[in-house]
Amino acid sequence: QLQLVASEGGSVQAGGSLRLSCAASGYTYCMGWFRQAPWKDREGVATIDAYGSPSYADSVKGRFTISKDNAKNTLYLQMNSLKAEDTAMYYCAARGGILCPAGGSRYEYWGQGTQVTVSS
Repeated sequence: QLQLVASEGGSVQAGGSLRLSCAASGYTYCMGWFRQAPWKDREGVATIDAYGSPSYADSVKGRFTISKDNAKNTLYLQMNSLKAEDTAMYYCAARGGILCPAGGSRYEYWGQGTQVTVSS
């Protein structure tokens, strides 16, 4: 059973930056970040496949960068130019398949949520 442990999130003013990390207990092909704001559905933020190819939601393109250190089995999300609408609980997730679908329902493993709050 793969375990994922996310770092603490944080609070930042709009325009600021935060970096999230997620340590996995083993290697997995596909990992991603998802988020859920109050009273909203969970949405995909970014994924990265076994080849290191990233994919981003339109809302974060150009501001967020997903990366993975395979030697450390650790996933990162660098978030720059944060906006109030980025406020949400963020979750890292992983799946054993090579493909990285945007939908969270295809991911078998989930880390604990970490809160990111952006004040305007």
